[in-house]
Amino acid sequence: MNVPTRPGLDLDQVFDAYFAEIHRYIARRLSRDDADDLAGEVFLVAAGGGYEPSRGDVKPWLYGIATKLIARHHRSEIRRWRALSRTAEREAQSHEDTTLARVAAGRLTGRLAGALAGLNRGDRDVVLLVALAGFTHQEVATALEIPYGTVASRLSRARKHLRLALGDVNPLKEGHDG
Repeated sequence: MNVPTRPGLDLDQVFDAYFAEIHRYIARRLSRDDADDLAGEVFLVAAGGGYEPSRGDVKPWLYGIATKLIARHHRSEIRRWRALSRTAEREAQSHEDTTLARVAAGRLTGRLAGALAGLNRGDRDVVLLVALAGFTHQEVATALEIPYGTVASRLSRARKHLRLALGDVNPLKEGHDG
């Protein structure tokens, strides 16, 4: 498929270089099936433009697109589960509904999942870009289009929350600043 791009941005080269990495990041945050769909969407959005070479490497820009698409996916999923919950309250659950609820609960078990869910979205995005993508503070700032200092404060706040939720265990390596 030929997709027009901005002059200077070779989308085929960018796709070849980063698709697998972006797919892994999304799969670690969602599921492999969701990653199959959303990773491709990242590059469709990228093909639409918006990358400015003056901002630096294209990689943080792609992760920023991915993070925004993940957030949109989460919002849709939450709306879907809330609707299912309201429906379930009004009607007796079928076997399929019960199975879906068990699968959803199984994906969200564990103290870490609960602790991550307790973070606000901005803090969670920073933590997951550092933990799953191995980004430096500057790369996170670029990906999320926020100031470097905001990354540091969000990460600090998230670490405190996660430590408390996990029983004083350090969830992220201290000193990963970049």
